[in-house]
Amino acid sequence: MTIITIITLIVAIALPQTKISPIQFARLSAVSFLVCAALSFNVLYIESLGSGLGMFSGLYFASTITQSIETFIYLMASFILIPWFIGKNSKGPILSEYSLILLFSVLGATLLISSADLMSMYLSIELQSFAVYILAAIHRDSESSTAAGLKYFLLGGLSSCFILLGAALIYSFTGLTNLESIFNLLLTTTSNTYSIVPVLGLLFIVLGFLFKIAAAPLHNWAPDVYDEVPSIVTTWLTIMPKISIVIFLLEIVTSSLLGQGETAVLALPLKNILLIASLLSLIIGSVVGLAQYKIKRLLAYSTISHVGFLLLALGINTEQSTESLIFYLLQYSVTNLNTFLIILAFGYILNSRTQYIKSTLDIRYISELKGQFTNNPLLSLSLALCLFSMAGVPPLLGFFAKQQVLYAATYSGYYFMSIVAILVSVISASYYLQIIKVMHFSPSAQLVEEKVTPNIESNSISNTHSMLISTITLSLVLFMLNPNIILNSTHLLALTLFQT
Repeated sequence: MTIITIITLIVAIALPQTKISPIQFARLSAVSFLVCAALSFNVLYIESLGSGLGMFSGLYFASTITQSIETFIYLMASFILIPWFIGKNSKGPILSEYSLILLFSVLGATLLISSADLMSMYLSIELQSFAVYILAAIHRDSESSTAAGLKYFLLGGLSSCFILLGAALIYSFTGLTNLESIFNLLLTTTSNTYSIVPVLGLLFIVLGFLFKIAAAPLHNWAPDVYDEVPSIVTTWLTIMPKISIVIFLLEIVTSSLLGQGETAVLALPLKNILLIASLLSLIIGSVVGLAQYKIKRLLAYSTISHVGFLLLALGINTEQSTESLIFYLLQYSVTNLNTFLIILAFGYILNSRTQYIKSTLDIRYISELKGQFTNNPLLSLSLALCLFSMAGVPPLLGFFAKQQVLYAATYSGYYFMSIVAILVSVISASYYLQIIKVMHFSPSAQLVEEKVTPNIESNSISNTHSMLISTITLSLVLFMLNPNIILNSTHLLALTLFQT
């Protein structure tokens, strides 16, 4: 369905007779994502999917977890497109190709989580990455956006070189590209002298993927790129690549090779690199974020801190940690989406109220949110709830996610990592509170302008945008009333990875 939509959009854009606006392309893509999500969810009823199905001569492997996450990816992609459904007084997408680029990115993400071969892995991550590179520089008239896209392209190309080098080292040692065949071959290898080559190969691949999800110490590109690209693109960058890459890493870590305890030749070095990256991400993402005064840079360091929690659960590699990883990934994506939807809404409103024309609709500085609780109380409360959820304040959704990760860590004996995670959660809460303080307790600088143009706000946000913000905010608050559906689902998905 995704490929059909891509072909349809290419033909529609190429035809000179058609007069379809970019916002109509965005709506078509959003509907297409919803249809793809329904089709992917319908596949879960296939009984043989529990043990996994090989496709295209072993290049891809479909299982319950891949189809479930694929459904989630399609839903998130559709929701991210919703902010373009805005009122007549605001700007929409500047290019018709915007939706086409998103379709290619989603196609690469869905293929990556099902990849079972070194070739399909590399082609899938490159399909996703190149689409994101173009997306970062889509505002061609913006110097900062172009610079961010070029920076992202150059550094992303470097990480792709690491992935390709790792794949080449593994192939040079085994002569195979299928991941399952490689794992089975290495399990029979008894000489540690010759196993150093595939170990280095796997470590290079993991380092390349850690770079792409902005895990410390490979994170330096993320704050600059996230801050300089448009907010709608930042929303995509902070969510979509991380979902597919984390799930792919999860499938590698929980493979038959790495699930053999001390007999697995790759278990110890891979576990160590994941835990080191987790520790650095937790510390750097929380401490450096304290000094930020630009809201997207602050949220970039917040994302790095969340990646630390994900890597902690990934490195533990137990059923409890896998369950907490999937649940944390779901809540992180939903909470982050709602946060950026609200920031985009504030940008639309503040831009429509000003007496001058701004080049973008983005909010860049935290100080721009001064006094917004007086002007927009519902949006301000929704953003405050999202930030409290990110900080792990009970009884919000983020609290239960961090609780599960910490429980899995302490249950497996990782007490030091648990203490560090608790401390950085307390530290990170301070910069979330900084935004809340500015919104609720600082005087507004636009009271005069509001008296001049009081009714422009009504055309700034679409009803769909408002409804999505309301729905996600209520889900964050009311999760504790009926958590069984999500918790049971993540538990069953974790069990499918550890079934014998």
